[in-house]
Amino acid sequence: MHSPITCWSFVLVLAAATARGEDRAGDSIEAGRRIYAAQCAACHGLRGEGQPDWDRANAAGELPAPPHDSEGHTWKHSDAMLYHLVRDGWRDPYNKTQRLTMPAFGQTLAPREIHDVIEYLKTMWTPDQRGFQLEESQQAPYPPEAR
Repeated sequence: MHSPITCWSFVLVLAAATARGEDRAGDSIEAGRRIYAAQCAACHGLRGEGQPDWDRANAAGELPAPPHDSEGHTWKHSDAMLYHLVRDGWRDPYNKTQRLTMPAFGQTLAPREIHDVIEYLKTMWTPDQRGFQLEESQQAPYPPEAR
């Protein structure tokens, strides 16, 4: 039988570890918010609302920056996919131009910074969307350098 002191010690250690994990998650989200404001908001909007008419090609034949909030489709992609899109950039295959309309940030942001931005984006989604995205990410998590 365990003594009450042993049991309470375990509870206190577990509570402290949980609090540290939550602090790290909060720090990651706050860092991601700052990076998003500096690097992403000019195109995707300060609140992740995207550009007007984001789902229709503009005069140049390109799709404008989509929303990252619950009105968009970012939540449908795994952590690995989102990480690669931010790191390597993206050219929508329906665009009439050849340029990357989503610029690559792999030379600008460290792997952990890309991770933090994605964690911040998740705060813009509904609980159901976060649940769906979590399931997608079970099969395709962040790459090791971003964890």
